[in-house]
Amino acid sequence: MPCLDMRNGRVVKGVHFVDIKDAGDPVACAKAYCAAGADELAMLDITATVENRATMLEVVRRVAEVTTIPFTVGGGIRDVASASAVIQAGADKVSTSSAAYRKPAVIAEMIRELGAEKVTVAIDVDRNPGLPSGYEVFIDGGRTPTGKDAVEWAKQVAGYGVRCILPTSKATDGARTGYDLPLIRRIAEETGVEVVASGGAGAKEHFREAAEAGATVLLAASVFHFGLIQIPELKNYLRSCGLNVRA
Repeated sequence: MPCLDMRNGRVVKGVHFVDIKDAGDPVACAKAYCAAGADELAMLDITATVENRATMLEVVRRVAEVTTIPFTVGGGIRDVASASAVIQAGADKVSTSSAAYRKPAVIAEMIRELGAEKVTVAIDVDRNPGLPSGYEVFIDGGRTPTGKDAVEWAKQVAGYGVRCILPTSKATDGARTGYDLPLIRRIAEETGVEVVASGGAGAKEHFREAAEAGATVLLAASVFHFGLIQIPELKNYLRSCGLNVRA
């Protein structure tokens, strides 16, 4: 699942949620990933929440027009109305994070109005040895610590009927040193829902490790954007490791 992190209408990529670099035009990227055999596509408007605005719907429309695979959009989705607008613009699923944390009731509202299959809850975390799981929830694009244990929040989210959780570890994001495997494993084991691995892929082996830790969707950005790993090559590698990969 390639991820298009968006800022000012362009695809960008950072390291540990900062040091942002341009990575191209979203429509061109979406076309290329569909042609390359990606199974799903994500697009996250990474500054919508902190800028207190809605997702850029025109960008969603343009990307949706050329996307032939399931398409998830996040960033600035704070209520049912903004989620519905993104779906109407062409997205197949929405991802909510900060708004879900600030007002958990919105999760159940979105599920009731849109269906559980269309709602993903993203959880940005950083390591905090003072919490039971060792991980703390951050909101506002990873800028604001909450003091909340990340695994406890994931369990609470699953309790609302969410079928998919997307945790991203600030410690590994963009570093290409591998996903935060203990985080993936804990959330997968303690929630029983689909977990999207996010943040840290730098080699084919990292994707295998995440799948073995319990992730069912493998999300990455920079290794795909900058041509370090090709999707067909990655799929063949994962199949050779005995993993079930979509054709």
